[in-house]
Amino acid sequence: MAKALRDRLDADARAWLDEALAEATAHAAPGATGHAAATDAPAATDAFAHSAAGEARGAGTPAAWEMRFASAGRWCVREEPSRHPDPEATEAARVLILCTARADGPTVTRLYEHGTAAERRAVLLALPRLPLGTDGRPGLPLIEDALRTNDTRLVAAAVGPYAARHLDAHAWRHAVLKCLFTGVSVDAVAGLAERSRGDGELARMLGDYARERTSAGRPVPDDLPRVLALTQMSPLSADTSPDSSASPSVSPSADRSGNPSIGSSGSPSPGPSSEEA
Repeated sequence: MAKALRDRLDADARAWLDEALAEATAHAAPGATGHAAATDAPAATDAFAHSAAGEARGAGTPAAWEMRFASAGRWCVREEPSRHPDPEATEAARVLILCTARADGPTVTRLYEHGTAAERRAVLLALPRLPLGTDGRPGLPLIEDALRTNDTRLVAAAVGPYAARHLDAHAWRHAVLKCLFTGVSVDAVAGLAERSRGDGELARMLGDYARERTSAGRPVPDDLPRVLALTQMSPLSADTSPDSSASPSVSPSADRSGNPSIGSSGSPSPGPSSEEA
């Protein structure tokens, strides 16, 4: 990830990134016990070290790497064409900085709460790679907050691997419906096939939503029949054919002109959002 990112940045941006990662590494070093991208590792030692570091630099003073995280949008510009802003590189740099610093729960919460939309999205994308513990508590409030917004880029980031691992069944079903409601491709939903198979409650919710749309003379999202078909599959077999007779009748419209552009990764392509990087 770091090499690919460096290759697309100009010389000044590469130097800035090297300094940012050095600061993040220094922050992580006192309590680091594994690779920066370790998933759900115990964070007690890290949290103590981070708290001590915060006391040493003075209350309310952000760490140097946190300021780098916030300023990434000003520095991450393309090598070619020269000096052009690069939102994708900015996002990748922020995620890399968070993972290198091994940001803990209080830190990611603070960065999310005080960040722009672009900074919040980077926090959401980094969650599954941070040592936040096995119960999901540190990151779940951030996922839930993003799912309450109508910012499609935040919604798409919120339904990634962290949500698949930690959201309970009720919240996860509503997250899927949120994607359909806001026009976010369900390709963004991590673990969609596994979690939706045999889910009768999700099938009921999808059917109700389809009927509401049809009754109101509005098109049914194209992704809805796809998810509905998954719910008809046996949870024990990925090869079970959907029982079409059990599916509510839906007639999705081909008109998706109002939906955001979705990239091949399942995340919305960079575009206008409520706040700039």
